[in-house]
Amino acid sequence: MTATSSVLLSLSIALFAGLMLSRVAKKISLPAVTAYLVAGVLIGPFLLGAIGIDGIGITATQLPTFSIIADVALGFIAFSMGNEFRISQLKKIGKQATAVGIFQAVFTTITVDLFLIVLHFIIPDKLSLSAAIVLGAVATATAPAATLMVVRQYKAKGALTDILMPVVAIDDAVGLVVFAVSFGIAKSISLGNLDILSIILEPLLEVVLSLALGFIMGILFNYAEKFFHSRSKRMAMSVTFVMMTVAISSISFSIGPVHIAFSSLLSCMMLGTVFCNICDLSEELMSRADRWTAPILILFFVISGAELELSVFADIAVVVIGIIYIIARSLGKYFGAGISARLTECPPSVIKYLGITLLPQAGVALGMAMKATELGADGAIVRNITLFAVLIYEIVGPYLTKVSLTKAGDIKEEEKTSAREEARLAKLSAVENGEHHHRHHFFHFH
Repeated sequence: MTATSSVLLSLSIALFAGLMLSRVAKKISLPAVTAYLVAGVLIGPFLLGAIGIDGIGITATQLPTFSIIADVALGFIAFSMGNEFRISQLKKIGKQATAVGIFQAVFTTITVDLFLIVLHFIIPDKLSLSAAIVLGAVATATAPAATLMVVRQYKAKGALTDILMPVVAIDDAVGLVVFAVSFGIAKSISLGNLDILSIILEPLLEVVLSLALGFIMGILFNYAEKFFHSRSKRMAMSVTFVMMTVAISSISFSIGPVHIAFSSLLSCMMLGTVFCNICDLSEELMSRADRWTAPILILFFVISGAELELSVFADIAVVVIGIIYIIARSLGKYFGAGISARLTECPPSVIKYLGITLLPQAGVALGMAMKATELGADGAIVRNITLFAVLIYEIVGPYLTKVSLTKAGDIKEEEKTSAREEARLAKLSAVENGEHHHRHHFFHFH
């Protein structure tokens, strides 16, 4: 079997496994995203992929070749999140979302830092001070992908959903800055040198340049879209600009001692924000793009499940530290969101449930953890604990998000008609209308 056919077979099995397992998940009232992640674990390198037969499951050597799917999927997820920043919407909840987004992220970092620094003094040989500080910053990140998929699957609408999506977006922007500062401090503790330039300037530059790139691409997208009138070509143009923004944001370089990099999440989010505020047809185009990306998002979650490393369970120290990290982060998110929502006079449903919907953690946190490996042994601990936490959060988080949105009244547990049933009813209606027309014509004739 050629390398191409092996990859295609693996991807098709991944897509099939995710779709079939989502049917099982529906029977037990679990979100589809949880099914996709579990499917990834089942066909990943630790189970089916371990057999080592080409095309059967996903092997460890294949995972790096699928990174392009993750990059594109996250680009489209961020682009969709830009839709939550319509000026009309921001006038209602903009100040609340910004205040809550910043406060809960910083509160979570402080909470996790306190828990883990105390743990460092109890078991200094297992958890260093540097690792504890970096893990506090990693804790800020929330997975926008899992949250967005749950909102879409259940067509959630209401006060909690309205503030949730902007908060998740702001959360990741704040997280990048907090991580850069914490990582700089940790580096100075580990290596003994404090570089103010890399601690303060580089994270701020990354945020500002990413937003600037997204703004420019949004203006160009709006201009280019006007050349076409057919829906299919305008949708193709939206796919083009999201992919182009992801590609450009992957560029990094240095100017003297300053390292310049972009965040594809922030760039694509700004692309979506600019486009949805200046294009009259943006809502229709974005909904069409969402339908086009459905298979890519399923693949993204199945591959994410395959990337979860079950080997972290082998180290008892990682499991213990990981459990304390999960408890501390969960408390930080819950109380941080609750306190800030109460201070900004959000509705009771937001105060009560927002923190729980912010628990899912994946891509951004893993990106931070990979960066932390520059700390050597301390970085390896950060990576393993983050992997352990992501494994737990990604399986449990989407379900908790669904429960919270349901209790808040944003998900209506009403009887839904499937697309197949709708088609059958439409066909039946057409037949009945035809018979009625035929009878009417017959009596009229006679």
